[in-house]
Amino acid sequence: MKISNAAAEPFSAIRRRALAQAGAQAAPTAAAADTSAFLGLTPADMTPAVRAALQTLITELDDLKREVARLKAQLAEAEEMADRDPLTPVKNRRAFVRETQRAANFLRRYGGAASVVYFDLDGFKTVNDRFGHAAGDAALRAVAERLAANVRESDVVGRMGGDEFAVVLTQADRRTAEAKAESLAALIQREPVQCGEWSVPLHISFGVREIAPDADAEVVIAEADAVMFISKRSRRAADGR
Repeated sequence: MKISNAAAEPFSAIRRRALAQAGAQAAPTAAAADTSAFLGLTPADMTPAVRAALQTLITELDDLKREVARLKAQLAEAEEMADRDPLTPVKNRRAFVRETQRAANFLRRYGGAASVVYFDLDGFKTVNDRFGHAAGDAALRAVAERLAANVRESDVVGRMGGDEFAVVLTQADRRTAEAKAESLAALIQREPVQCGEWSVPLHISFGVREIAPDADAEVVIAEADAVMFISKRSRRAADGR
Protein backbone atom coordinates (compact mmCIF):
# COMPACT_ATOMS: atom_id res chain seq x y z
CA MET A 1 0.00 0.00 0.00
CA LYS A 2 1.24 3.42 -0.89
CA ILE A 3 1.52 5.76 2.05
CA SER A 4 0.76 9.42 1.37
CA ASN A 5 3.35 12.04 2.01
CA ALA A 6 1.15 13.81 4.63
CA ALA A 7 3.78 13.18 7.28
CA ALA A 8 6.18 15.24 5.27
CA GLU A 9 3.78 18.20 5.26
CA PRO A 10 4.98 21.00 7.56
CA PHE A 11 3.08 21.27 10.85
CA SER A 12 2.33 24.94 10.19
CA ALA A 13 0.54 24.00 6.96
CA ILE A 14 -1.51 21.32 8.75
CA ARG A 15 -2.45 23.84 11.47
CA ARG A 16 -3.54 26.44 8.90
CA ARG A 17 -5.72 23.89 7.12
CA ALA A 18 -7.34 22.76 10.41
CA LEU A 19 -8.09 26.36 11.38
CA ALA A 20 -9.60 27.05 7.98
CA GLN A 21 -11.84 23.98 8.26
CA ALA A 22 -12.94 24.99 11.79
CA GLY A 23 -13.72 28.49 10.57
CA ALA A 24 -15.82 27.16 7.72
CA GLN A 25 -17.82 24.99 10.13
CA ALA A 26 -18.36 27.89 12.58
CA ALA A 27 -19.47 30.33 9.88
CA PRO A 28 -23.03 28.98 9.53
CA THR A 29 -23.42 29.06 13.33
CA ALA A 30 -22.29 32.68 13.45
CA ALA A 31 -24.62 33.58 10.63
CA ALA A 32 -27.47 31.91 12.47
CA ALA A 33 -26.58 33.88 15.61
CA ASP A 34 -26.71 37.10 13.64
CA THR A 35 -30.26 36.31 12.60
CA SER A 36 -31.28 34.86 15.97
CA ALA A 37 -34.58 35.96 17.37
CA PHE A 38 -35.17 38.69 19.95
CA LEU A 39 -37.23 37.15 22.76
CA GLY A 40 -37.81 34.14 20.52
CA LEU A 41 -38.97 36.27 17.59
CA THR A 42 -37.27 36.09 14.24
CA PRO A 43 -37.02 39.13 11.97
CA ALA A 44 -39.98 37.76 10.05
CA ASP A 45 -42.06 37.88 13.24
CA MET A 46 -41.21 41.55 13.94
CA THR A 47 -44.33 43.04 12.44
CA PRO A 48 -45.25 46.67 13.25
CA ALA A 49 -47.74 45.44 15.86
CA VAL A 50 -45.13 43.25 17.54
CA ARG A 51 -42.60 46.10 17.51
CA ALA A 52 -45.16 48.41 19.11
CA ALA A 53 -45.93 45.83 21.80
CA LEU A 54 -42.24 45.39 22.54
CA GLN A 55 -41.74 49.15 22.80
CA THR A 56 -44.67 49.36 25.23
CA LEU A 57 -43.11 46.57 27.31
CA ILE A 58 -39.73 48.32 27.39
CA THR A 59 -41.38 51.60 28.43
CA GLU A 60 -43.30 49.85 31.23
CA LEU A 61 -40.08 48.22 32.45
CA ASP A 62 -38.37 51.62 32.56
CA ASP A 63 -41.33 53.04 34.51
CA LEU A 64 -41.11 50.15 36.98
CA LYS A 65 -37.38 50.76 37.48
CA ARG A 66 -38.02 54.42 38.24
CA GLU A 67 -40.82 53.51 40.66
CA VAL A 68 -38.56 51.02 42.48
CA ALA A 69 -35.84 53.67 42.77
CA ARG A 70 -38.37 56.18 44.14
CA LEU A 71 -39.68 53.68 46.71
CA LYS A 72 -36.14 52.81 47.78
CA ALA A 73 -35.40 56.51 48.32
CA GLN A 74 -38.59 56.91 50.37
CA LEU A 75 -37.68 53.87 52.46
CA ALA A 76 -34.19 55.22 53.12
CA GLU A 77 -35.68 58.58 54.14
CA ALA A 78 -38.21 56.88 56.44
CA GLU A 79 -35.45 54.81 58.07
CA GLU A 80 -33.37 57.95 58.57
CA MET A 81 -36.32 59.73 60.18
CA ALA A 82 -37.00 56.73 62.41
CA ASP A 83 -33.39 56.89 63.66
CA ARG A 84 -33.33 60.66 64.22
CA ASP A 85 -33.97 62.35 67.55
CA PRO A 86 -37.04 64.59 67.16
CA LEU A 87 -35.37 67.66 68.68
CA THR A 88 -31.68 67.45 67.79
CA PRO A 89 -29.71 66.51 64.64
CA VAL A 90 -28.35 63.24 66.09
CA LYS A 91 -29.58 59.66 66.44
CA ASN A 92 -32.23 58.68 68.95
CA ARG A 93 -31.66 56.17 71.72
CA ARG A 94 -32.90 53.16 69.75
CA ALA A 95 -30.59 53.87 66.84
CA PHE A 96 -27.65 54.59 69.15
CA VAL A 97 -28.06 51.26 70.95
CA ARG A 98 -28.11 49.49 67.57
CA GLU A 99 -24.94 51.26 66.43
CA THR A 100 -23.21 50.44 69.72
CA GLN A 101 -24.03 46.78 69.25
CA ARG A 102 -22.77 46.99 65.69
CA ALA A 103 -19.47 48.38 66.99
CA ALA A 104 -19.17 45.47 69.44
CA ASN A 105 -19.88 42.96 66.67
CA PHE A 106 -17.21 44.60 64.50
CA LEU A 107 -14.66 44.30 67.31
CA ARG A 108 -15.50 40.65 67.81
CA ARG A 109 -14.92 39.92 64.15
CA TYR A 110 -12.03 42.22 63.24
CA GLY A 111 -10.44 43.35 66.52
CA GLY A 112 -9.49 46.91 67.39
CA ALA A 113 -10.96 49.20 70.03
CA ALA A 114 -14.00 51.39 70.57
CA SER A 115 -15.55 53.21 73.53
CA VAL A 116 -18.79 54.81 74.64
CA VAL A 117 -18.78 58.27 76.23
CA TYR A 118 -21.90 59.21 78.19
CA PHE A 119 -22.60 62.94 78.69
CA ASP A 120 -25.04 64.62 81.06
CA LEU A 121 -25.70 68.35 81.36
CA ASP A 122 -25.25 69.56 84.93
CA GLY A 123 -28.10 71.51 86.47
CA PHE A 124 -30.10 71.55 83.28
CA LYS A 125 -33.38 71.93 85.17
CA THR A 126 -32.29 75.39 86.26
CA VAL A 127 -31.80 76.32 82.60
CA ASN A 128 -35.43 75.53 81.88
CA ASP A 129 -36.59 77.17 85.09
CA ARG A 130 -34.58 80.36 84.64
CA PHE A 131 -34.56 80.86 80.88
CA GLY A 132 -37.59 78.87 79.72
CA HIS A 133 -38.03 75.70 77.69
CA ALA A 134 -37.20 77.41 74.40
CA ALA A 135 -33.74 78.18 75.80
CA GLY A 136 -33.49 74.64 77.11
CA ASP A 137 -34.28 73.22 73.67
CA ALA A 138 -31.73 75.57 72.10
CA ALA A 139 -29.13 74.36 74.59
CA LEU A 140 -29.84 70.71 73.77
CA ARG A 141 -29.56 71.39 70.04
CA ALA A 142 -26.29 73.25 70.60
CA VAL A 143 -24.81 70.33 72.55
CA ALA A 144 -25.82 67.87 69.83
CA GLU A 145 -24.43 70.07 67.07
CA ARG A 146 -21.12 70.60 68.86
CA LEU A 147 -20.70 66.90 69.50
CA ALA A 148 -21.58 65.95 65.92
CA ALA A 149 -19.29 68.62 64.45
CA ASN A 150 -16.27 67.49 66.46
CA VAL A 151 -16.18 63.73 65.98
CA ARG A 152 -15.31 61.64 62.95
CA GLU A 153 -17.79 60.32 60.40
CA SER A 154 -17.17 56.81 61.73
CA ASP A 155 -18.24 57.89 65.23
CA VAL A 156 -21.88 57.93 66.35
CA VAL A 157 -23.66 60.62 68.37
CA GLY A 158 -27.01 60.00 70.03
CA ARG A 159 -29.39 61.70 72.41
CA MET A 160 -30.30 59.23 75.11
CA GLY A 161 -33.21 61.28 76.42
CA GLY A 162 -33.66 64.51 78.35
CA ASP A 163 -30.30 66.23 78.74
CA GLU A 164 -28.21 63.08 78.21
CA PHE A 165 -26.09 62.31 75.14
CA ALA A 166 -23.67 59.56 74.19
CA VAL A 167 -20.96 59.02 71.61
CA VAL A 168 -19.43 55.85 70.20
CA LEU A 169 -15.78 56.58 69.45
CA THR A 170 -14.42 54.02 67.01
CA GLN A 171 -10.75 53.06 67.07
CA ALA A 172 -10.47 54.51 70.59
CA ASP A 173 -9.49 52.61 73.72
CA ARG A 174 -10.49 53.91 77.15
CA ARG A 175 -7.54 56.27 77.56
CA THR A 176 -7.97 57.74 74.08
CA ALA A 177 -11.72 58.10 74.62
CA GLU A 178 -11.22 59.84 77.97
CA ALA A 179 -8.91 62.39 76.35
CA LYS A 180 -11.43 62.98 73.56
CA ALA A 181 -14.27 63.29 76.07
CA GLU A 182 -12.32 65.93 77.99
CA SER A 183 -11.87 67.99 74.83
CA LEU A 184 -15.55 67.62 73.86
CA ALA A 185 -16.71 68.67 77.32
CA ALA A 186 -14.40 71.71 77.24
CA LEU A 187 -15.69 72.66 73.80
CA ILE A 188 -19.32 72.43 74.93
CA GLN A 189 -18.70 74.49 78.08
CA ARG A 190 -16.49 77.08 76.41
CA GLU A 191 -19.26 79.06 74.75
CA PRO A 192 -22.72 79.81 76.24
CA VAL A 193 -25.77 79.29 74.09
CA GLN A 194 -27.48 82.46 72.89
CA CYS A 195 -31.27 82.36 73.06
CA GLY A 196 -32.73 85.77 72.34
CA GLU A 197 -31.35 88.16 74.92
CA TRP A 198 -30.28 85.31 77.18
CA SER A 199 -26.81 83.79 77.33
CA VAL A 200 -27.17 80.25 78.68
CA PRO A 201 -24.03 78.71 80.23
CA LEU A 202 -23.49 74.94 79.86
CA HIS A 203 -21.83 72.54 82.28
CA ILE A 204 -21.40 68.87 81.52
CA SER A 205 -20.24 65.61 83.11
CA PHE A 206 -19.16 62.45 81.30
CA GLY A 207 -18.24 58.81 81.82
CA VAL A 208 -16.29 56.48 79.55
CA ARG A 209 -16.57 52.74 79.06
CA GLU A 210 -14.52 50.75 76.56
CA ILE A 211 -16.55 48.31 74.47
CA ALA A 212 -15.55 44.67 74.88
CA PRO A 213 -15.88 42.41 71.81
CA ASP A 214 -18.52 40.28 73.57
CA ALA A 215 -20.33 43.28 75.05
CA ASP A 216 -24.06 43.86 75.16
CA ALA A 217 -24.81 47.38 73.99
CA GLU A 218 -27.33 48.17 76.72
CA VAL A 219 -24.87 47.04 79.40
CA VAL A 220 -22.00 49.12 77.98
CA ILE A 221 -24.18 52.23 77.82
CA ALA A 222 -25.45 51.67 81.37
CA GLU A 223 -21.90 51.25 82.65
CA ALA A 224 -20.76 54.47 80.93
CA ASP A 225 -23.77 56.21 82.50
CA ALA A 226 -22.77 54.86 85.93
CA VAL A 227 -19.20 56.12 85.52
CA MET A 228 -20.60 59.53 84.59
CA PHE A 229 -22.87 59.57 87.65
CA ILE A 230 -20.02 58.66 90.01
CA SER A 231 -17.82 61.36 88.47
CA LYS A 232 -20.58 63.94 88.86
CA ARG A 233 -21.24 62.96 92.49
CA SER A 234 -17.53 63.07 93.33
CA ARG A 235 -17.17 66.52 91.83
CA ARG A 236 -20.19 67.80 93.73
CA ALA A 237 -18.77 66.42 96.97
CA ALA A 238 -15.44 68.11 96.27
CA ASP A 239 -17.26 71.39 95.61
CA GLY A 240 -19.25 71.01 98.82
CA ARG A 241 -22.60 70.81 97.03
